[in-house]
Amino acid sequence: MLRGLRIVALMIRFSRLLLAAAMIAGTVSPFSAKAGGAPQDVVQAKILGGWVTENGTRMAALHLRLLPGWKTYWRAPGDSGIPPSFSWKGSKNLGGVQYHWPSPEVFTTYGMRSIGYKDELVLPIELHPRHPGQPIVIRGRMDLGVCETICMPAHLTFKAELSGLGASDPTIHDALAQRPVPGSRAGVSSVDCELEPISDGLALQATIRMPRLQGEEVALVEAGDPHIWVSEPDAHRAGNALRVTADLVPPTGRPMALDRSALRFTVIGANHAVDIQGCTTN
Repeated sequence: MLRGLRIVALMIRFSRLLLAAAMIAGTVSPFSAKAGGAPQDVVQAKILGGWVTENGTRMAALHLRLLPGWKTYWRAPGDSGIPPSFSWKGSKNLGGVQYHWPSPEVFTTYGMRSIGYKDELVLPIELHPRHPGQPIVIRGRMDLGVCETICMPAHLTFKAELSGLGASDPTIHDALAQRPVPGSRAGVSSVDCELEPISDGLALQATIRMPRLQGEEVALVEAGDPHIWVSEPDAHRAGNALRVTADLVPPTGRPMALDRSALRFTVIGANHAVDIQGCTTN
């Protein structure tokens, strides 16, 4: 039964790749964006120029607005979502990019769970210049999924020249404030992980010692490699510990070695989320 569910999930992932061959075209002009679709104008986007940080990076953002009732997905979208991806080919004076994802929502449709944002997403993007103090010219592409009653892939292409010190932007600050709280600040004392080989990968059992979050606690697991499929995690409380189990299946469908420090957990509650990197012990 479990293997059958994995096969279905992998087929869904393969179908996403097929859909990507029929991307909805959209273009972002400097500091503004508009993506066409079916229906038209499902998602519109705008580049927020942001400011130069004390570390010399540029804190910009991509602001997506969707038609009412439409959703887009978080970096790990769940089995029924389409994972977002970026390309920065053609950019100038860009040495690296860091994404600061706000805490997502959990959606359940026809018994399948997906992770993302409804109606709007402000994604802060921290740009690391090769030559600090010089303008950054960004040329980027975002492949993403949008969903109402049906889901479809889309893409945005955008460009902008960011120069000068910029200005503090409350919209970006609000999005940064909505990020999951790091585990060290949320009272996470330890994360014990057990990995056991199974026929097509690894079984994960994690014990996260942390204060209970308000409302239902939903745990998400990322393996550190986007090619590794992670089953929908099961999470339940045992006192001060949250026990999380999931199966990790690589493309080879065989047991594998996995660095425990690469595992990433996100625990979502009613009011906030917690970001936990790697497995630790007391």
